Amino acid sequence: MPPESSVPTATAPRSSKKDRRTALVGAIFLMATSAIGPGFITQTTNFTVALGAAFAFGILMSILVDFVVQMNIWRIISVSGKRAHEIANAVVPGAGYLLATLVILGGLVFNIGNVAGTGLGLNAMLGLDPKIGGAISVLIAISLFVVKRAGMAMDRVIIVLGILMIALTVYVAIVSGPPVGEALTQTVWPDTIDFAAITTIIGGTVGGYITYSGAHRLLDSGTTGPEHVREVTRGALTGIAVTGLMRYVLFLAIFGVVAGGVALNTKGNATADAFESAAGQFGLRAFGVVLWAAAITSVIGAAYTSVSFLDAFSRRFAEPRTRNLATVIFILVSAVIFLILGTAPAALLVFAGGFNGLILPIGFTILLYAAWRRRELLGGYRYPVWLIVAGVLVAALTWYMGVVSARTIFDYLAS
Repeated sequence: MPPESSVPTATAPRSSKKDRRTALVGAIFLMATSAIGPGFITQTTNFTVALGAAFAFGILMSILVDFVVQMNIWRIISVSGKRAHEIANAVVPGAGYLLATLVILGGLVFNIGNVAGTGLGLNAMLGLDPKIGGAISVLIAISLFVVKRAGMAMDRVIIVLGILMIALTVYVAIVSGPPVGEALTQTVWPDTIDFAAITTIIGGTVGGYITYSGAHRLLDSGTTGPEHVREVTRGALTGIAVTGLMRYVLFLAIFGVVAGGVALNTKGNATADAFESAAGQFGLRAFGVVLWAAAITSVIGAAYTSVSFLDAFSRRFAEPRTRNLATVIFILVSAVIFLILGTAPAALLVFAGGFNGLILPIGFTILLYAAWRRRELLGGYRYPVWLIVAGVLVAALTWYMGVVSARTIFDYLAS
């Protein structure tokens, strides 16, 4: 491992304005690409096939929930200068350990699926065996954490891949020719509202490690304190806009194919079929690039964010070199399990999905309480009332989603 890294601890000296700006953009894309992994791509296709234009309302709801959650979490963590688990332990002793355990275990299991996604992406892109593609992707991901300026390298790679994902998906959305007017109408006035679809898509795009990915990256860059609130707010809004754009454009790309009368088989690789139907062989290769980019950025995001919770158990993990080493090990463990099993086990993914459904309400509620009643944790900062009110409403929704997720796990494991 290198003797130093550009990933500072929360207590490290403030970085330069240029470094903070790069880290802010990196945090934006880390949040966005973490929220758009292989699971989201598959779910979007399946729900679009089932609901058609009405699924646009589900996309809108996920964006609105994302807005409230991320605006609060980015602000609370950056103003306090503390990680989510540190705040949780200060509010409810022991809660931070629970939160850290849920994030780490859920992130590890989901990373098996992310590694599997990289293999499938390179298979569609280049025809490589999925296991070989997964192994190559893991080596690429690991390389980002063994270079001298690991944080800067991670930021730049994620930004480039995020832009590439958006550009290719926009192209496929254009050539698929979706009925945009119908999609826009049903975004706000849907023919049908499927709460199960909405719950699933929110849990998969806002819950788990995704909730804290951008905020913890921002914290590591040294962008902390009330003086950076305006900068953090702009970053959060931009991140939500990038995430929302990618979600909606992907929906339009699939909807254009479905509206054109193509019957997609959701038991197979329906998203690949949709891209190929829209743009031929180029579309298939473009799908491979999009899936690979989504998967490898999710591998990076899941590993980086999950490991950022390890210092709840030992302060040694606050040291950059130790944290980078732990991140490499985290990715390797995910890869070894994938290579042994050959796929992401369905039972583990369902279990991890339940974790996502529980992590969001637990962590979000505690952080909201800290902002409302524990102002000393935020250095006396006067928190906006409207953000608290919006946060409480969304927190109530996430608790409902958590109950649904827990029931789903119980039913699945009992069957």
